[in-house]
Amino acid sequence: MTTETQALAPAAELTDGFHLVIDALKLNGIDTIFGLPGIPITDLTRKAQGEGMRVISFRHEQHAGNAAAAAGFLTQKPGICLTVSAPGFLNGLTALANATTNCFPMILISGSSEREIVDLQQGDYEEMDQLAIAKPLCKAAFRVLHAEDIGVGVARAIRSALSGRPGGVYLDLPAKLFSQTMPADKGLKSLIKVVDPAPRQLPAPDTVARALDLLKGAKRPLILLGKGAAYAQADDAVKALVEKTGIPYLPMSMAKGLLPDTHAQSASAARSYVLAEADVVLLVGARLNWLLSHGKGKTWGQDKGAKRFIQIDIAPTEIDSNVAIEAPLIGDIGSCVQALLDGMGDDWVKAPADWVGGITDRKDKNLTKMAATLALNPSPMNFHSALGAIREIVKANPDAIVVNEGANTLDFARSIVDMYKPRKRLDVGTWGIMGIGMGYAVAAAVVTGEQVIAIEGDSAFGFSGMEVETICRYNLPICVVVFNNNGIYRGIDVNQSGGTDVAPTVFVKNARYEMMMQAFGGVGVVANTPAELSLALNEAIASGKPTLINAIIDETAGTESGRITSLNPTAGASKK
Repeated sequence: MTTETQALAPAAELTDGFHLVIDALKLNGIDTIFGLPGIPITDLTRKAQGEGMRVISFRHEQHAGNAAAAAGFLTQKPGICLTVSAPGFLNGLTALANATTNCFPMILISGSSEREIVDLQQGDYEEMDQLAIAKPLCKAAFRVLHAEDIGVGVARAIRSALSGRPGGVYLDLPAKLFSQTMPADKGLKSLIKVVDPAPRQLPAPDTVARALDLLKGAKRPLILLGKGAAYAQADDAVKALVEKTGIPYLPMSMAKGLLPDTHAQSASAARSYVLAEADVVLLVGARLNWLLSHGKGKTWGQDKGAKRFIQIDIAPTEIDSNVAIEAPLIGDIGSCVQALLDGMGDDWVKAPADWVGGITDRKDKNLTKMAATLALNPSPMNFHSALGAIREIVKANPDAIVVNEGANTLDFARSIVDMYKPRKRLDVGTWGIMGIGMGYAVAAAVVTGEQVIAIEGDSAFGFSGMEVETICRYNLPICVVVFNNNGIYRGIDVNQSGGTDVAPTVFVKNARYEMMMQAFGGVGVVANTPAELSLALNEAIASGKPTLINAIIDETAGTESGRITSLNPTAGASKK
């Protein structure tokens, strides 16, 4: 070819790092990014939106990360959180660590400073060795330095987030990567579509037989469902196991709705009794951590003899973490539950009638007491009367997703508000942290399109309240109900020194939270009675508009630390 014809030949089409990241995500069915634009990822958000992806931009990276984590739980696809470097990365890291602890698949993608400068500590813009910081706090961490490796980096992140026990993954993308170019055809070939990232893991036949033998000999069996069972989406198999065995079941808070809370075998209203009295406990996607008193002690009736445990978990390292597990079943929940069902045959004998009947009697008594409490109508409202109103709305709208956080607001809602369908309840999870509310609510609305009801303590709402602007900006069907009792736990503490500063747990009295939603074009309402709360919530659901209800609660109604007061150290000797 002559020099002249070379000059006339068309240049090869190029692609760049921006488009390779977007194409790699889209190739793997990821269509939504939660994040906050800024250096060096602003153009990535613009281009992703231009390529048809939904980019939900938050006011703070931690809430974007929480949204990504919740999206992962709801969809079984890793939620994507995109942040800027250094401080933005650190904000997202809190959510990434929480996602890993809760076993939610999530990928935190952060722009970063250039390696050449960071490694010599020469003082680059927002210089930080982000990969090293992220590694101890997530399941896996990767850095991509060359455009041709973007496909591999994204594929490894997806597989790591989803395989085995799901969790958080960090993907580090230095600024210089985005502008790198390569021929478009080679770029396309470099991308990887992840095949079967969470393959079924079948339990060994002898372990299934061992578990069935243990269940057969149980006089007081109990099935305990954790949020892992909800994530697994093996709903039909779990329901079949519960009903075929006739065994009472106890759902952890995010497993509520796998079977309706009103199901005859639900033991939630007799929780203390069944935990203390059960002799064989089948754990399905639940861990014996602090939320279950580590499987021992007074909660579990240790003075009445040792419990015998069957545990279904995909991670063998979880077994025996606190107490001896006599029959571990290692595999994915769907496969393990189905293996149990297949091994039972048609002649399985249901749980003993005296055990089931005793639980039913206690349930009925406790539910009668609860009904009497919920029927009261004190002025101002307390947690029971306000949640009693919400309980009826959720019953009438079972597809609505409930997001819940706080201390008393969380504890009371768990026992009062019944759920009827799986994965309709999102709350603070394993760490029990505050601040997940608005991020989880946004994710739930975005990935499901369903109405979201966020039940928030006024303290918990303060962590992410500015995201009401995000809710309004995207016009999401979210109704936030703030339980306003003027403080953390309650609004009546006093300054022990007698000084003019209010006590550390006290907020501004009679705060107008509803005006925050009004400021951004949403609907803001004050509710002083259960009737007003019901009316406002029904109107919010009917309209689908962003709404905030400022529910005025008696400031004396709360208790210190909710139901985990025992974890709050008592004061030492007073100063003389």
